[in-house]
Amino acid sequence: MTNIISNLNKAFDSRVRLGIMSILSVNESADFNTMKELMELTDGNLASHLKALEGLGYIKSLKQFIGRKPNTKYMISNEGKEEFKKHLDALENLLN
Repeated sequence: MTNIISNLNKAFDSRVRLGIMSILSVNESADFNTMKELMELTDGNLASHLKALEGLGYIKSLKQFIGRKPNTKYMISNEGKEEFKKHLDALENLLN
């Protein structure tokens, strides 16, 4: 018998990380404040999940200044797209 959960990616177990990847997979990019507002998270909670996903190579960040204010924009990496798609496919197979 096949293990039906073996293809789920542990990096996306958290609802926050699932939300981050969902936002970034359908948008070219999203900044920190936009994601914080969409998911109603604290700065620290969002930052820790972003750091973990970036450490895995699933997302990339671009730090810049808009006027005098710092702005960090996030994008999904090619590896992140592939791994997230595999995870979503595994979830779909699990449901079927």
